[in-house]
Amino acid sequence: MAAIINQKENFFKGIVKENPVFVMLLGMCPTLGVTSSGFNGLGMGVATLFVLLMSNIVVSLIKNQIPSKVRIPAFIIVIASFVTIVEMVLEAFMPFLYEQLGIFIPLIVVNCLILGRAEAFASKNTLFSSVLDALGMGIGFIIALTLLGAVRELLGSGSIFDIKLVAENANTFILFILPPGAFIALAYLAVLFNKISIKTS
Repeated sequence: MAAIINQKENFFKGIVKENPVFVMLLGMCPTLGVTSSGFNGLGMGVATLFVLLMSNIVVSLIKNQIPSKVRIPAFIIVIASFVTIVEMVLEAFMPFLYEQLGIFIPLIVVNCLILGRAEAFASKNTLFSSVLDALGMGIGFIIALTLLGAVRELLGSGSIFDIKLVAENANTFILFILPPGAFIALAYLAVLFNKISIKTS
């Protein structure tokens, strides 16, 4: 029973208690760079989840075969392999999203969230625990990026996922779809998220 509870906590910590964006402030480059819309945030979140999940699986499986002196370069090679797969799939099947995300797709390789989970968790835990950790952290990342992108899109252009929610002549804050707006929206969402998570804990 205790093991089940521990695994449940292992999964949910990445969504709420240790949310990679709103609590741990990891992966700030894609968070601030691509979240000008909800769709972009969701796309980057899903791509990162895939790389994080597959990297955790492989690292957990091969951790005993990697010499300690080269473990970080080995982890980066594993991560880069899955990033390459994501990049090729997006370019082939979702060219619009591929163009929107641009340089931030290959930069997933150096996302501190992915390398951090490989080093701090997957290399020290079982395959099942590593999968749950990756899913929890990845889902938390998706929620954060999608929410941030949706808020910026709503305030900046009056729409969410390209669905217009306000009249064409309504006032919007174009600042929020520009880089400075990302910092402002992230700050307010982080404060709100942490207040809610403290009250519910």
